[in-house]
Amino acid sequence: MLIPAITAPVFAATKTVLVFGDSLSANYGIPMEAGWVALLAHRLQSHDTHYQIINASISGETTLGGRNRIEQALAAHRPDIVILELGANDGLRGAPIKSIYENLAAIIEICLMHNAHVLLTGMQLPPNYGHTYTQKFQAIFPNLAENYSIKLVPFLLAGFGEKREFFQSDGIHPNEIAQQKITENVWEVLQTMVNTDHVSTSPDH
Repeated sequence: MLIPAITAPVFAATKTVLVFGDSLSANYGIPMEAGWVALLAHRLQSHDTHYQIINASISGETTLGGRNRIEQALAAHRPDIVILELGANDGLRGAPIKSIYENLAAIIEICLMHNAHVLLTGMQLPPNYGHTYTQKFQAIFPNLAENYSIKLVPFLLAGFGEKREFFQSDGIHPNEIAQQKITENVWEVLQTMVNTDHVSTSPDH
């Protein structure tokens, strides 16, 4: 089930940003209006960028699940930009690095074929998952960004990922006070894509 769109006034929204992620984007444990996607929608509106945000994130989503539903999401919403925030659940379950990479690569390729620009958000795992696996997992995201010439948020939880006070009781999901920090991390890169207000219809890749 898709989360309802969070938009600037309809008359002003001429382009679309699709957030395609997991619980980190689906407002897990916090009110929808307090989540970073809603905060980002307000940021876009305040900058008069004529973009709306549609949140198609699902808690518990994996890269394979995203790969299986990306075509439907693109057909339904026809986004100009896709913020791709997947991979954390795969990593926490110890999924093979190769499968995570291939699933994300497939999603990126499908988005590009639909003339949507992609903003990939990087993730990291706790050190208890082992140095080799965590390093390989972390490298997935910059490698994809380089290979497909797409924009990258190096680490979605940068600036607070190691601070317990920014997480809910499960120690995994960011709390309300962390949402503004996530917004800033995403906005730092997204603004370079929307400020020109003329995203081309044929992404470079």
